[in-house]
Amino acid sequence: MSSDAPAPTGPLADVAPEPGVAKPDPILVIDGVKRSFGGITAVNVDHLEIQRGMITGLIGPNGAGKTTLFNLMTGFDTPDQGSWSFNDRSMSGVPSYKAARLGMVRTFQLTKALSRMTVLENMQLGAVGQSGEHFLAALIPPLWRKQEEEITRRADELLARFKMDHMRDDHAGTLSGGQRKLLEMARALMVEPELVMLDEPMAGVNPALTQSLLGHVKGLRDDEGRTVVFVEHDMDVVFDISDWVVCMAEGAIIAEGPPSVIGSNPAVVEAYLGATHGQAPERRKKRAGGEPA
Repeated sequence: MSSDAPAPTGPLADVAPEPGVAKPDPILVIDGVKRSFGGITAVNVDHLEIQRGMITGLIGPNGAGKTTLFNLMTGFDTPDQGSWSFNDRSMSGVPSYKAARLGMVRTFQLTKALSRMTVLENMQLGAVGQSGEHFLAALIPPLWRKQEEEITRRADELLARFKMDHMRDDHAGTLSGGQRKLLEMARALMVEPELVMLDEPMAGVNPALTQSLLGHVKGLRDDEGRTVVFVEHDMDVVFDISDWVVCMAEGAIIAEGPPSVIGSNPAVVEAYLGATHGQAPERRKKRAGGEPA
């Protein structure tokens, strides 16, 4: 496993490539978070900081705990212990919808588009603080019509940016898998988040749309200054767009660093390939089996 990625520049240039290292301006800080299912530890993170305004790739073999960590940070699951903060605000006990309103949104491995609603309606649902969502206000159109026009304008702008404006009136259920990934990313931006967490955004996407998605992820950082954390198994993708890479194995953070060094890190190589390639098949199977995703 190797990388031709350039050495880090900017705020991470002088950060040591070691697990739990402090960052100059972290937007998300995790301390002592643990989550077990039965007798299996899915997440056991002592300390992790995510640098603001950068793209952080989260890698690791299947069952490493990456998606579980996403679920915990965004309020879709509750840890057994530990704490974490977003913009110096404690997020312990904060449900997912409040986390989104505070500016931390995530997408999913399996897209969550509402199939029987149009692409535009899916986008409109992503906006927060809508007056028309309240029962009494909904009965008085002048209270919410202007806001809805603004929401529709923003939705159309994002659809144009993602080259999906010609699909605005199509039902989301008619979209391809890659188009649904684009829709989900665009809808996440309706919240105007500071931190975007993407769970395997390239999975199942054809090569043409993969390049489009990569461009949009880079644009979140370069054009808008947003922070991105994404889970990905394609190392070419990780090395291409990441400023920093975090590797998990068996629920723990085993390595951190820039792409230029993480691919040759012995702990990362061992996590993916095993310490001994000549192990008996039964032993390799035992090492790999039974861990939650």
